[in-house]
Amino acid sequence: MSNPFYAPGEQRAAKVHALFATIAPRYDLINDVQSFGLHRRWKRRLVAEAAVKPGQRALDVCCGTGDLALALAAQGAEVTGLDFSEAMLAVAKSKAQRSESSVQIPESGSGLATPHPALRIPHFLRGDAQQLPFPEASFDLVTVGYGLRNLASWETGLSEMARVVRPGGKLLVLDFGKPDAALWRAIYFGYLRLIVPVYGRLFAGRADAYAYILESLRHYPAQRGVEAKMRELGLEQVRVINFLSGAMSLNLGVRPVKS
Repeated sequence: MSNPFYAPGEQRAAKVHALFATIAPRYDLINDVQSFGLHRRWKRRLVAEAAVKPGQRALDVCCGTGDLALALAAQGAEVTGLDFSEAMLAVAKSKAQRSESSVQIPESGSGLATPHPALRIPHFLRGDAQQLPFPEASFDLVTVGYGLRNLASWETGLSEMARVVRPGGKLLVLDFGKPDAALWRAIYFGYLRLIVPVYGRLFAGRADAYAYILESLRHYPAQRGVEAKMRELGLEQVRVINFLSGAMSLNLGVRPVKS
């Protein structure tokens, strides 16, 4: 049976928009539950790898409820968070307002890091990740967390991210992965198929909203495909950091500096 929130091609955007309108109020809670809180650790690793400097410009594509945008701002960056879901942006803006004095990803009551004295609150706007409304080479850093997989064309989204990052700037992609080991992949996919939808039913009232994760992952090449596309786009220093033996992954690349 096909998932009501997944459709290929032109219908993809409308389906994903409906999905996030449904789950936005409980999105952060279910992320904590289904990952046992580990998603916060993975996001901190992304921020550490980004090594953003105070005053640099950062773009968080498919920013969702704003965790990465807020964490990058906590390091002193000038951050723009872009998403096409009004419901998710509403949560992000609410979190930013509550966090003006201490912008960080909390973990068990403690934060990601002490906010930089030159703290900036992210600017959140609605936009299309496949047609970013920015000139070429606009940002020192471009990130996407758990969003590339949801685009109608993840290749177009990645190309747009590479277009707007400046020469020498970093591009980082955090998302669900596909483990290389067949047995671990079967166990992991079983968890996504059998257990995660239960969390969706309990906390969001829709099992199919979280069954969507596995359905979307089946159609996504995950870390190996993103790695290959980064190389095709001409990015340098391309590498993959796997978490949980590839169940989650962080892809990194640097736009080359022209000689």
